Amino acid sequence: MRGVGDRCQHQVMSSSREVLSRLRDTVRGQIITSEHVDEYDAARRVEAGAVDVHPVAIIRAADVADVQAVVNAARETGTPLAVRGGGHSAAGHGTIDDGLVLDMTALTDLQIDPVKRTARAGAGLTAGEYVRAAAAHGLTTPFGDTASVGIAGLTLGGGMGLLSRKLGMTIDWLVGAEVVTADGELHHVDADHEPELFWALRGGGGNFGAVTALTFRLEEIGDTTGGLLVLPAEAEVLAGFLAAADQAPPELTTIVTVMLCPPMPFVPQELYGQPVLLASLVFAGPAADAERVMAPFRALATPIADLVRPTPYAELLAWEEVPRLSFVTRTNFLGKVGDDLAASIISGVRGGPGPMRMVQLRVLGGAISDVANDATAYGFRDRSMVAYVAGVLDGPDGRAATTRWADELAGALDQGDSAVYVNFLGEPGPSSARDGYPEESWQRLRAVKRAYDPGNIFARNHNIPPAD
Repeated sequence: MRGVGDRCQHQVMSSSREVLSRLRDTVRGQIITSEHVDEYDAARRVEAGAVDVHPVAIIRAADVADVQAVVNAARETGTPLAVRGGGHSAAGHGTIDDGLVLDMTALTDLQIDPVKRTARAGAGLTAGEYVRAAAAHGLTTPFGDTASVGIAGLTLGGGMGLLSRKLGMTIDWLVGAEVVTADGELHHVDADHEPELFWALRGGGGNFGAVTALTFRLEEIGDTTGGLLVLPAEAEVLAGFLAAADQAPPELTTIVTVMLCPPMPFVPQELYGQPVLLASLVFAGPAADAERVMAPFRALATPIADLVRPTPYAELLAWEEVPRLSFVTRTNFLGKVGDDLAASIISGVRGGPGPMRMVQLRVLGGAISDVANDATAYGFRDRSMVAYVAGVLDGPDGRAATTRWADELAGALDQGDSAVYVNFLGEPGPSSARDGYPEESWQRLRAVKRAYDPGNIFARNHNIPPAD
């Protein structure tokens, strides 16, 4: 008699053959399976290196019709589905075991209208590709801080970056989207057409369909001054930095990371592997004003390195690819950081396990908080700071120690606010998608989910279940 495990394996294999046969008849794009030895292993992985799963197939959609074909096949055969853009999800949501990966990276069409100041961008574009193309027209849309991040995932979760205090979040610049919902239909949504779905897409992640294109506003950004300021990892310096960032005008956006210093040619070698403050500062405005606004940060301590200078915004994004690392992450919102908490952060980074540890702190406010909490699905506009804790594993046996470290440090950062920013949320961990939204927004999102994805086909994400 065949055992239960044998029967399950047989059913999976049978279902896989059925869905692959169907896709090969309908899809124009590339279909990668385990038979493609040279490509499959790389194609199934995402930036979160610990996510080691084996999809039935990775389908690189060539057009919207391919996206519809994959969604229909997944729904009708009951095959699990993951949608991948840039693959930077901290939770590794861009791949899936025994399912289909709908890879959007070939959807890179970009149409810029410099007169209307809008851009229609394919969901496979990266932030760097978009920003460089817009810069050729003297225009921009605010994205994150890393060029290799996919624009779709970053936008759907909210979008915090180097211009957030000046220009707001990326979702504040989104004016329309094209999305294939669970029934395989393509919807063109904006504030006037299916406004509830459009509201949900601005912060609700990939819960409501496979977004194939996004339309953004563009604006002249003018002069920008920015770059990296490396400061000593001292409690009063970190606390002073965050206080200065909170008091700075909205033209200045900062991101400060307490981390073990990597090898960098502009830093003395004796600091390699020791905690430092790596601060990214971007001022959107005249260079003379930038010097005045930056002065309090430079006065905190003698900089170890000062690379801040007038630089076009398109060149300020971190261009390097993020390596595939196995890590544990935690995130939360918090208020002020005094000397004692700053000392705990630095001590935690210095003494933790694994080869690399970091705590990143972003002071919010400015244009982010100029938008009402309920205007978009992202609903924590009033928060003053967001933290992101990450520890890289020292081999497969290091997860338990790194998890304990991350939980202890996140506990030190806990000031009683259970809310989280979903784009920074890893899994597994103490927080969930439910913590990513205010109660009223959560119930509203569940209603939208029920309307557009009642069967929860789009479940490989920080999942919002359909309303009962």
